[in-house]
Amino acid sequence: MKAPLIKVTPPGPRAREIVEKDEKLLMQSFARWYPLVVKRGYNAVLEDVDGNFYIDFNSGIAVTNVGHSHPKVVEAIKAQAEKFLHYSLTDFYYELAVEAAEILTRIVPVKDGKVFYTNSGTESNEAALKVVRGYFKGTRPYVISFIGSFHGRTYGSMSLSASKTVHKKYFSPLVPGIIHVPYPYPYRCPFKASSPEECAEMALSYMEDWVFARLVDPSEVSGIFIEPILGEGGYVVPPDNFLPGLERLARKHGILLVTDEVQSGFGRTGKWFASEHWGISPDVVALAKGISAGLPAGAIVGRAEVMSLPKGAHANTFGGNPVALAAFKASVQVLSEGYVERAYKLGKEAIDYLERELSDVEMVGEVRGKGFMIGVELVKNRRTKEPARKELEAVLMESFRRGVLPIGAGMSTVRIAPPLTIEEELLFTGLEIVVKTIREVGRE
Repeated sequence: MKAPLIKVTPPGPRAREIVEKDEKLLMQSFARWYPLVVKRGYNAVLEDVDGNFYIDFNSGIAVTNVGHSHPKVVEAIKAQAEKFLHYSLTDFYYELAVEAAEILTRIVPVKDGKVFYTNSGTESNEAALKVVRGYFKGTRPYVISFIGSFHGRTYGSMSLSASKTVHKKYFSPLVPGIIHVPYPYPYRCPFKASSPEECAEMALSYMEDWVFARLVDPSEVSGIFIEPILGEGGYVVPPDNFLPGLERLARKHGILLVTDEVQSGFGRTGKWFASEHWGISPDVVALAKGISAGLPAGAIVGRAEVMSLPKGAHANTFGGNPVALAAFKASVQVLSEGYVERAYKLGKEAIDYLERELSDVEMVGEVRGKGFMIGVELVKNRRTKEPARKELEAVLMESFRRGVLPIGAGMSTVRIAPPLTIEEELLFTGLEIVVKTIREVGRE
């Protein structure tokens, strides 16, 4: 498939017809970035219902890490579908679940791990919340998470989240016992630090000197939930000293460390999991999105000692679906063919390119990221750093019309997350279009 190739200015007539029906028939509790109506996809190219072809710069929200309809994944799905589609793992057994768990415990950075399968990222964080509280048998009711984080939209995960007020508006009271602390966002450090490293130190000191000394004793805190790189919150990479310092803080007080790798996992950052960039060893890892190439699936992997909920305390009907696990095995096989390392290399080249080409654009505050988890933060003014929300909308819409599909994150960040298997030529063609679009919107 050649891309980008725009035959009809999107949205075309067929797309508009479907969008109109969608608005009539579906609850509009989600916000779309632009009116893309997908017909089919292969690797990093999508075709819409009007015959337009696009370069996919979001991977279905960081899900299709091995691209769309990878032949090995499709074959694995077909083969498993011919055997059996479902037989609840939480009531019975099948070999595929054990095989997939062996793979997970080998690649996830958890020592002596055990697995619980879920159906999504939000469900993985719900499960992790129960696991860390359950491990202490109710004696440590408090949990810490970070301002700017996003962990999902069901009640427990929504209560952990703090990236946008709309996620929680109308739904209080929320799950009690969750304390939010500032994330060390280098470009917008909440402590007005003079360097990223100082921002991290001040974030850690805030937890120790203010939360633990004045708000809640650390002996009452069961877990700390952290996205190693903020996803929905703006693709924010923390200072290098932050996660090691957070791990030391957790160990000092006997608090379990939970890394939410739902968006940053399975090679997206150029490591299998983002936490590996900083060499930390979490107690529990929450997974989903890229785990199964687009099928609904997730998991938590935790230390065997911690994964100790009693029988009947937690289960589900569809977690560990055999078709999804077959897709997972095939996806890991594909990613193991050098694509994780390739994402690191090409991601660095992409970030360097964006920094170079956008260095003189006043509307660009910062380019950041690791691997194929890249953010370009837009601002109205580099001095005030006022978020450029309307400009973000314009950049995304115009990129869509030109055949490239980035999305937004945070207050005003262009989120670039192509499949790890994207052809190099397509990657830089898409980046050129995004750069041109940002420049034009900046001038306007």
